[in-house]
Amino acid sequence: MAEDLVITRDTSKEEQYQSIIPQIEALLRGETDFIANLANVAAALKEQFGWFWVGFYLVKQDELVLGPFQGPVACTRIKKGKGVCGASWAEAQTIIVPDVDEFPGHIACASASKSEIVLPLIVNDEVIGVLDVDSEVFNKFDSTDHIYLEQVINILLNR
Repeated sequence: MAEDLVITRDTSKEEQYQSIIPQIEALLRGETDFIANLANVAAALKEQFGWFWVGFYLVKQDELVLGPFQGPVACTRIKKGKGVCGASWAEAQTIIVPDVDEFPGHIACASASKSEIVLPLIVNDEVIGVLDVDSEVFNKFDSTDHIYLEQVINILLNR
């Protein structure tokens, strides 16, 4: 696939996901390198939605370690159970945070971040990483994001 995406912003959030997901599938088709695919997914989501930060943390021993991302510099290492990413890893669940300042133990990698969604990447019942998305707007993420970002993760993990 060409490296150009067709970005649609004047439609509903659901329609934007329905437009970008087939493009992500095409972008990843034939590529077997996991890190390259993570990088392109982060870039495609950032381009489509203009979120403040989009990226991946990967489990390495007892920490999440920063992987491919789009946005300002980020925390490099996160302990299991710490912050939203560490909690998502520990619980093996998606966590949606409408106001990061109200999340107990939130790690403020960037003060501009106001809301967040974190989804675990699970292979053989083990969390291997997380997809972390931050917005500079409060209450940005909802069940629509949860549903469609899970689809994106499924595309990534089934390559």
